[in-house]
Amino acid sequence: MSNALFRTKNVEQSILDTEEPEHSLKKSLTALDLTVFGVGVIIGTGIFVLTGTAAKNTAGPAVSLSFVVAGVVCALAALCYAEFASTVPVAGSAYTFSYASLGELPAWIIGWDLVLELALGTAVVAVGWSGYIHSLLDNAGWHMPAALAGRDGATGFGFDILAAALVLLLTVILVVGMKLSARVTSVVVAIKVAVVLVVIIAGAFFVNGANYDPFIPKEQPTEAGGNLKAPLIQLIFGWAPSDFGVMGIFTAASVVFFAFIGFDVVATAAEETRHPQRDVPRGILGSLIICTTLYVAVSIVVTGMQKYSLLSVKAPLADAFKATGHPWYAGLISFGAAVGLTTVCMILLLGQSRVFFAMSRDGLLPRFFSHTHPRFGTPYRSTILLGVVIAIVAGFTSLSELAELVNIGTLFAFVVVAISVIILRRTRPDLHRSFRTPLVPAVPILSVCASLWLMLNLPAETWIRFAVWMAIGFIVYFLYGRSHSRLGRHQETKVSDVMYPPKGTAE
Repeated sequence: MSNALFRTKNVEQSILDTEEPEHSLKKSLTALDLTVFGVGVIIGTGIFVLTGTAAKNTAGPAVSLSFVVAGVVCALAALCYAEFASTVPVAGSAYTFSYASLGELPAWIIGWDLVLELALGTAVVAVGWSGYIHSLLDNAGWHMPAALAGRDGATGFGFDILAAALVLLLTVILVVGMKLSARVTSVVVAIKVAVVLVVIIAGAFFVNGANYDPFIPKEQPTEAGGNLKAPLIQLIFGWAPSDFGVMGIFTAASVVFFAFIGFDVVATAAEETRHPQRDVPRGILGSLIICTTLYVAVSIVVTGMQKYSLLSVKAPLADAFKATGHPWYAGLISFGAAVGLTTVCMILLLGQSRVFFAMSRDGLLPRFFSHTHPRFGTPYRSTILLGVVIAIVAGFTSLSELAELVNIGTLFAFVVVAISVIILRRTRPDLHRSFRTPLVPAVPILSVCASLWLMLNLPAETWIRFAVWMAIGFIVYFLYGRSHSRLGRHQETKVSDVMYPPKGTAE
C-alpha cells in the first residue's frame, strides 16, 4: 500500500499528458506576459490592503523590514520554483512538481492545499477590492445598503455583492482565453504601477519623521500568550507580548507574505507559455525583484505619513492621504487600488483553476473538469465551478479572518517544492534543466527553514484550521482520488498484462 501512496508520475508522462487534444491548454504567453502576470498579482494586496494591518497590529513602521524578510523567503523559494517550472512545464505548479518527486499522496496533499490557498486568496482580494470601491463611493456621497456591503462591521446578514460580482466577471474573462486575460492585465498593471509611483513620490513630501518613533514598537498589540490568536511560536516558548519588539517584524512578515504569492501563480501558467524553459524563470524572478522594491518604498512612505497606530485596515494608503489633508490623492489611490486588485483576483483565480485542472486530468478529481473548451482552449468547466463557489465565499468573507490561512498554505507549498528540488536532483540527474537552483542543497534547505519560521509566526488558530482542511483532504483522497488515479490504473493494467497476457502474445 505504501508503494501505491508514493508512486511517482515521471516528467516525461506529465509532459505527454499535455498533448491530449481534449485536455491540452493553448500556448500563447511570453516572458513579458508572465512578468506582467507576476507584477499584476504581487502588487496589490500587500500595498493596498495588508500594509495597514501589519503596521497597526504587529510591526509599526518596521513593517518595511517585514517586507524585506518576506521578500528574502520568497526569493529562496523562487529559485526552487524556477528550476521546476523550466524542467516540468506543466500546469499545476507545486502539485505537479511533487507528483514527479515525492509521490501521489504528497502531491494530492499539496494540490489540496493549493486549492484552498488560491480560492481563499481570490476571496480575500475581492473583499479588499470591494473596500476600495466603497471608499470611492463614500467620497462621492453614495452609500450602499449595509446588508450588501460585506461581513466586516455588518450586523445580522451581510453579503458583499461587489466582491461576488467581480469574481463572476473575471471568471467569464478567464473562460474566453488567456491572451485576453494577458491584455487586460497589461493595461491594469500599467495603471496600478503608476498609482504606486504616485504614492511614493507624492507621499514623500508629507512624511513626518515623528511618526517613525518608535520604529520598532517594544510592545506589540498582539494577544497575550495562551490565546489561540497569538503566534504559535509565542505559545510554544511562552514569550510575552513585551518581548516582541524585533519578533513583531517576523510576525508581520508572516502576514504581509500573502502579497508575494504572485510568482507561485506564474508557475501554474507554464503549460500555456510558448517557451517555458526560458520564459518562466524570467517571469518569476523579474516580477519578484520589481515588486519587493516597490513594497519597501511604499511601506516607508505610508508609515511616515501617518502614525502606525492610526492607519486604516481596509484602505491604508488612501486614508493616509486623507489624514494629511489631501483627499484628491486619496481618490486617485482608491481608483488605482480598485483597478489594480482586479488583476490580483483574476490571476489567483487563474492559478487555482489550473491546479484543479491538473488534478482532474490525473484522475484525482473527477475527469469531467479536465476538458478544455473546443474554441478557447481553456479549462472552462473547472473555471466556472470555482468562480461560482469563490463568488459565494467572497460575499460572506471577513477580510481579517482568512489572510493568515492563505499564508500558511503558500508557505507549506514552498517547503514541499524546496524538498522536491533536492529529491529530483538525486533521482533524475539526467533531466535537462534550463534553469538550475544555485547551491543545492543549501538554498532549498534555507528555503525550508525560512518558510517554517514564518509558519511558526502565524496564529495557533490558523494552524488548527489548516489541520482540519488537510484532514478533509486525506478523507477525499482515500474515498475517491486513490481509486480513480490514472497513474494507479495504468500501473494496475501493466501488472495485469504481465500476469495475464492478452491472447496471442508470448508469455
